[in-house]
Amino acid sequence: MTPPHAIETIAQLEALFGQPGEASLKKEVSYLHPSYQALIAASPFAVLATTGPGGLDASPRGDPPGFVVVQDDKTLLLPERRGNNRIDSLRNIVADPRVALLFLIPGVGETLRVNGRGRITVAPDVMARFAVDGKLPQCVIEIRVESVYFQCARAIQRAKLWAPAAADAARQVPTPGAILSALTDAAIDGEAYDRALPARQQATLY
Repeated sequence: MTPPHAIETIAQLEALFGQPGEASLKKEVSYLHPSYQALIAASPFAVLATTGPGGLDASPRGDPPGFVVVQDDKTLLLPERRGNNRIDSLRNIVADPRVALLFLIPGVGETLRVNGRGRITVAPDVMARFAVDGKLPQCVIEIRVESVYFQCARAIQRAKLWAPAAADAARQVPTPGAILSALTDAAIDGEAYDRALPARQQATLY
């Protein structure tokens, strides 16, 4: 039986929210307008969303601002750096090329959303463009853009995302080592993991 207050149809949704304003529709385009290119060039962080047989995936990508390169007004290049080798996003792209990106810029309330289709390349000339200290990325995701629009700042404002962090913020959540220890019934030594983590991360950034 359907719960009495469940929303299950588009008509119900539209009745609940009403119609979007003109600006909300006009801001979406099918190419990388120069204004949107400027946001991408300023962004040091993005979330990449993919889908595939194993389910959905949303994972962070970050580097100095402009790390996602605008090849032309329909194409983005995203380097894939070293990570944990789960390659969940890449597995999905191989199976289903649909991707979405959400770009964030510290201090800026608006975010940028890009939807498109990705493919993975290891072409030497493309890889060389993203070398850092002589180290190449693992591969590069080429994204063919289908829609682009900015998201208003309300979510960032409500979250106070760019407000100064509390001095004890890191102590209010479990550390990676503590999480792994709890998940494995202490088979992984959490304290040792946490001690080694900063040096390991620094040594494997690129």
